[in-house]
Amino acid sequence: MRNPICKPLAALVFLVLFAIPAAAMEIKEVTSPGGIKAWLVEDTTIPLIAMQFSFKGGGALDPEGKDGVTHFLTGMMDEGAGDLDSAAFQKQRDELAFKMSFDDSLDYFEGNFQTLSRNRDRSFALLKLVVTSPRFDAEPLERVRQQFLVGARDDEEDPDKIASRAWMVAALGSHPYARDANGSEKTLAAVTAADLAAAHKRIFTRRTLQIAVVGNIDAATLARLLDDTFGGLPEGVEPELPAMTKPVAGPSLKVIDRDIPQSIVVFGHGGILRNDPDFFPAYIMSEILGGGGFGSRLTGEIREKRGLTYGVGAGLLPLDRAGLFTGSLATRNEKAGEALALVKEVMKRMAEEGPTAQELAEAKTFLTGSYALRFDSDAAIANQLLAIQQQNLGIDYVATRNAKVEAVTIGQVRQQARRLLHADTLIVTVVGKPVGLTN
Repeated sequence: MRNPICKPLAALVFLVLFAIPAAAMEIKEVTSPGGIKAWLVEDTTIPLIAMQFSFKGGGALDPEGKDGVTHFLTGMMDEGAGDLDSAAFQKQRDELAFKMSFDDSLDYFEGNFQTLSRNRDRSFALLKLVVTSPRFDAEPLERVRQQFLVGARDDEEDPDKIASRAWMVAALGSHPYARDANGSEKTLAAVTAADLAAAHKRIFTRRTLQIAVVGNIDAATLARLLDDTFGGLPEGVEPELPAMTKPVAGPSLKVIDRDIPQSIVVFGHGGILRNDPDFFPAYIMSEILGGGGFGSRLTGEIREKRGLTYGVGAGLLPLDRAGLFTGSLATRNEKAGEALALVKEVMKRMAEEGPTAQELAEAKTFLTGSYALRFDSDAAIANQLLAIQQQNLGIDYVATRNAKVEAVTIGQVRQQARRLLHADTLIVTVVGKPVGLTN
């Protein structure tokens, strides 16, 4: 499983906060002799290298009946590799004081790697073993399984997770996005070493590999390390992705009875994809309606004016194969109907009128001003650059993003509000004992 940051590296991570202003970054595309590409931002101010990389093939591509196998794989990637068993591998990792972790989403399998410059080559050599020849030995496999089973049991009792999963099923039916990507007790208990090896073989190919590197390393050195680390992976083929999908037509309401004092309400309907030409006006509209960075309309009406919830939010969720608009809130059972009615009222008003000029100006100020906070460390910069690659936004996106926000007009935002917000067709799932709900 993921190891905590060792103390020497943790201290350096703390020191790199705000190391490179976003506007001042020079992003280079590096191509290794073997044809592996990466985006690089050099930062010689501290002796640290941060790398983020990903492959297409998240939990949505788990084989039928094996939900959670990709998620399980994230926990096995530091449990031995090559000729090193789990204990030997972790001993070397700790001696080199590098950080490594893996994560999965519906669409991607991602790796996070950070190393001190002085241990660069040895740390990358150990990473090579991990990505090319992980081990799935019996003892660590069963230990990791028990950890995931505990998590699965907790998830099965977590009202927020129950409501979110039920919403995906209600909205997307049998599509792979609606399956439990983290796995259930039943599917996790059945995962074998052969299943994990098959998942690794399916995911870890050069075909869909994307890489971002930030830190004390030059382009020539990085090019060599790219081939050394990832060159042994097979070229592979494009994965067979799930079909494009849209939520079913609403309205619909599903209540999952639980004896708890609050109702957890998840609501939403279709949204847009990230490559939609009107994404920025739609994004700004959703931030004004339900974003968390400034006084959104939903927060103002439901929390601040009436005190019905500690938190309510809504926004766009653009997945690779589906565009969604989703939101959630928690409120006292007896106030569930009132709170949901207010959500619909606020959405209708936004669809009919759009934002005010002041709301648009404040949203732009917040969105452009806060963008730099996404680049507050070398690791965070690498994470942002990887996301930009995944979404195919272009290597100049960091430099042009705020201008795209500033260029949005109030007419465009109003148009997207009319296009995207349909309060009368909401798909709603509720966990608790809600009172006063109507479809």
